[in-house]
Amino acid sequence: MTGWIALGLAPEGVRACAMRGGRLLEQVAAGSEAAALEALSEPADRIIRIGDGAPAALPAAILPATGPGLPGFSQKTPPDVIGGWVRLWLAGFLAEQPGWDGVITATEGAVSHWIQISAGEAVSSQSFLTPRLIDALGGAETPDPDAMADSLSRPERLAAHLRAAEVAGNAGALTGHLIGAELAAARAYWLGQQVAVIAPPPAPVAAALEAQSVPCETHSPDDLLAPGLAALGKALGL
Repeated sequence: MTGWIALGLAPEGVRACAMRGGRLLEQVAAGSEAAALEALSEPADRIIRIGDGAPAALPAAILPATGPGLPGFSQKTPPDVIGGWVRLWLAGFLAEQPGWDGVITATEGAVSHWIQISAGEAVSSQSFLTPRLIDALGGAETPDPDAMADSLSRPERLAAHLRAAEVAGNAGALTGHLIGAELAAARAYWLGQQVAVIAPPPAPVAAALEAQSVPCETHSPDDLLAPGLAALGKALGL
C-alpha cells in the first residue's frame, strides 16, 4: 500500500500523486478522479484532496495543521482565489528555504499570482490574467524587452500598444506589453522586495524582473511538488 494520495483538479486535468510518508512515488494526470486513481500503481490508505473545501482567508499559514485536505487561499480585497496546488508549491519552496520572507509570483495555467510571504504565512495577493491574454492574443513565449519597458512606464497605453503590435504582427511585443503592464500594476509587490518566481519555463516574468534589476530566483512547479507534498504530509501527520 502507498501511504496516501494527493488528488485534485489541475490545469492538465485531475492530478494524483502517490506518497509513502514524505516520499513521492509517482504522479499521473487523467480526465477524471476515477481514471487518475486507476492509473496509479497501488491503492492508498488515505486520500488528501488538493483544492477542496473552503479556502483559507488571507493572511493564513502556508500549511494547515489539521484537516482532510489542502484548500486554496481567498482574499476579500482585492477579490482573489489561489488554488490548492499553488499553495502546495509555496510549501515546497519554504520547505527548502525556511524563514524566507518576500514575494513569490506563481503562474498556474492562465493566471499569475503575486503573493506576499512573511513568517510562514501568505499575507496578501494580487492576481492577473496575463497568461490567458498572451495566449488569446497570440503572444510569443519570449517578451520583446522594448515593448515590456514601454508598457511598464506607460501602462495606461496598453490597449493602444497591443493594437500596434497586432497590426505589426509582432508576437514578442504583444507578450512584452502585457507583462510590462502586469509589472506596473504589481510594482508594490516587487519593488525593493526579495522575489521568487514559480512558473513553467521559460518564465518570461523572471526576465522582466531581471530587466528591472530585481534579483529573483526561478523554480519550476514540478521541482517544488515533491518537497511541498512532503511538507504537507508532515503537517498532517501522514
